Amino acid sequence: MNDQDLKKMIQNILEEVISENPDTLKAQPSQSPDKPKTVSSEISDGELPDISEIRIQDQYLVPDPINKEAFMKLKTKTPARLGLWRAGSRYLTEPMLRFRLDHAAAQDAVFNDVSEEFVSKMNFVPIKTTCKDKDEYLTRPDYGRKFDDENAQIIKNTIKKDSKVVVIVGDGLSSAAIEANVENTLASLKQGLKNHGVEIGDVLFIKYCRVAAMDHIGDLTNAEVVCMLVGERPGLATAESMSAYMAYRPHVGLAEAKRTVISNIHSSGTPAVEAGAFIADTLKKMLDLKKSGVDLY
Repeated sequence: MNDQDLKKMIQNILEEVISENPDTLKAQPSQSPDKPKTVSSEISDGELPDISEIRIQDQYLVPDPINKEAFMKLKTKTPARLGLWRAGSRYLTEPMLRFRLDHAAAQDAVFNDVSEEFVSKMNFVPIKTTCKDKDEYLTRPDYGRKFDDENAQIIKNTIKKDSKVVVIVGDGLSSAAIEANVENTLASLKQGLKNHGVEIGDVLFIKYCRVAAMDHIGDLTNAEVVCMLVGERPGLATAESMSAYMAYRPHVGLAEAKRTVISNIHSSGTPAVEAGAFIADTLKKMLDLKKSGVDLY
């Protein structure tokens, strides 16, 4: 189903609900704060109202609550879908449409590729793992951890042998996470490392990338520390979460406990600029202590 068909289907659903219950989805500018927040039913120029603009943490649809203030305080602690009320045993129309929107965003993040325009704009050096396409990437994680001879040679030609810090970017399971967060994270990360007296060279972009691809790069370059920025598996809370995986002297067969991870880098989690600075400090600590993962603490 393409975007136009989806929009048409949603429009038909809204029009049917409005015709059966004229007051259900009409905007109520003067409504009490304790009344459900609703989406306007007005459709202008063939466009539906953008329900994604409402933060779920700010949305409370339960009518006549006993203690809304306490519940809203609880909602600030989680992106979970709380206090959305019901129509009989089903979701209200608006929460149901929002659920489908977030689910579609998660699917898009997994199945879409990071655009070539973005890779070019960032001046990344593109390489790929041994996966031949997205289906193989999703079904054979082991293929996403290694490189063929051609790509291994590009890695060797790009990354200086025995580098102190190598930073790489992998698409992982969310193309949306990379395009939303990498630019600001990298800018802050580079500045932070520069303040520590550490310079990094060209940045590789790895298509069909699994985290352990950094281990093969460690073997190929003998880098002291490798940092991978990678898109994480999306969920219904966000499709744009990125993580930084770091390891001291990574090599094929490295135990997962030897990796240090900074996760939940996105607009509603750790902001990209803040994450970049924190990653830089963590990398400096690894260089000083010559260890990573559980050994770092």
